[in-house]
Amino acid sequence: MRNATVTTIAPTGTISIIAGCSSGIEPLFAVSYVRNVMEGTRLFETNHDFEKMARRGKIFSQRIIHEIAKNGSIQNISYIPKNLKSLFVTALDIPPEVHIKMQSAFQKYTDNAVSKTVNLSQSAGPDEVRKAYLLAHRLKSKGIIVYRYGSKPNQVLTVEPSDKEFNEQIVADSEFGGGCEGIICPH
Repeated sequence: MRNATVTTIAPTGTISIIAGCSSGIEPLFAVSYVRNVMEGTRLFETNHDFEKMARRGKIFSQRIIHEIAKNGSIQNISYIPKNLKSLFVTALDIPPEVHIKMQSAFQKYTDNAVSKTVNLSQSAGPDEVRKAYLLAHRLKSKGIIVYRYGSKPNQVLTVEPSDKEFNEQIVADSEFGGGCEGIICPH
């Protein structure tokens, strides 16, 4: 076989959002976050699987969701069980080198370049970006995407919803939380 590629991994950010499914090798952006859509519309969202498991474990409350939404992660919330913490690791919980190693592992067996975002914290500087690119090169990634949280004034996904957005979501959730399980949706 020449001048061709056989295997590829489609970038699945938007596709997975529309389909309500896994985003492939990308971790969760956050457990609770704000999605900025359609010219300034801000939607407060919480991961459906986390909410379902938190309800099952009898730890779900609006207070816990508000606390998670402050930074998107559950890792530093003491009363969340370790089993949930191990399942719901977010993009900013993962060190940059682990993002790159994940991408490299899939790149090794994929003809086309693998699309994967290396998420950096807001405090990351030029040295962290340089290290990410050099590691990706050393591990033979065909390309790399680095995104430093907060580097753009208007991001598609953010944490720290305003109190107004959070309170509006509580009202909306009491009417319809979105996302139906199964084939038939009663809403």
